[in-house]
Amino acid sequence: MFTAIDLFAGAGGLSEGFRMENFRILVANDFDKYAAATYKLNHPEVHFLDGPIQNITGKDFLNATNIKKRELDVLIGGPPCQAFSVYNHQRGFHDERSGLFREYIRIVKALEPKIIVMENVTGMSSVENGRAIIEIYESLEKIGYTVEHRILKAEDYGVPQERRRIIFFGVYGKYSIPWPKPTHDNASDKKLRKFNTVWDAISDLPKLKIDEGFEMGDYTNDPLSDLQKYLRKYSKNIFNHRAPHLNPINIHRMQFIPQGGSWRDIPYDLLPNGMKKAKRSDHTKRYGRLTQNGLSSTILTRCDPHWGAYIHPTQDRTLTVREAARLQTFPDRINFLGPRVEQYRQVGNAVPPLLSKAIAKSVKTILY
Repeated sequence: MFTAIDLFAGAGGLSEGFRMENFRILVANDFDKYAAATYKLNHPEVHFLDGPIQNITGKDFLNATNIKKRELDVLIGGPPCQAFSVYNHQRGFHDERSGLFREYIRIVKALEPKIIVMENVTGMSSVENGRAIIEIYESLEKIGYTVEHRILKAEDYGVPQERRRIIFFGVYGKYSIPWPKPTHDNASDKKLRKFNTVWDAISDLPKLKIDEGFEMGDYTNDPLSDLQKYLRKYSKNIFNHRAPHLNPINIHRMQFIPQGGSWRDIPYDLLPNGMKKAKRSDHTKRYGRLTQNGLSSTILTRCDPHWGAYIHPTQDRTLTVREAARLQTFPDRINFLGPRVEQYRQVGNAVPPLLSKAIAKSVKTILY
């Protein structure tokens, strides 16, 4: 069994994908107490180092694993990305979070794993002319790694969501990087499977009205798609399926929005004051209702209708944490802990496990 360490692990999206490919996660780290609690609950076999990465040394990781330098198969991790996100209008290197990729590199130098996988948002390439990317290449090549990066589309690997992430792949020594090949597309290529849709992900979950639901409940329907069968495997219950509270005005607004619609379908006098002045071409996803047979928009850290297309396709409410987790391809056995706002944040910050699984499969081709 191959070994991995997960830095900035969050709720465990990267770990989950690598675990699906039979990697043994030796150690994980995160500073967020709610994400850490979720990770520990769902990965009890993993040694977890709590606290900021700045306070943890490479020796701490080695001592926790009983392995020596250069023995680790793969170091994975997604340094916090908010400083590079296009949703952050003050993004840039003045944000202290923008330098956390250097902490990842520091641990690489201390452990010298055979392979490295680092994930971040695509906005990293546009901040200060890609300064962070240049620094990552220079730092890793200097210590002997072949490095490449690509923007991968999550939907190409079975994730029912439009999501783009920049992935850095490094191998110690000189290697040709084996990038994962897409397994799904829009059905134009008969060799690939069709994209998984929103309905493939969530149609079997219990119907809810606003403020209804539970933190742990029972299935009321059989699985209706292969994806649902896959995500329900090994789970006897449904976790985190409670419909968020909404103000009466938002409940009224969404009654006018059809599948695929948005704020443009809301009568003018019901629009938020700020949006009455908006151009019809602006804010294309706000107050959006998902389509059953389409892909979800990117799952962010809040499923707020003012943030994007997070209205359920057939029910007048926004997505539950479990529905967001399904659209990220987290298995149902994963239970998210903490206040609901923190559960949404954990889901939105995560790497979709099916995307991680595809990357892990490529990593194995080097290690075999």
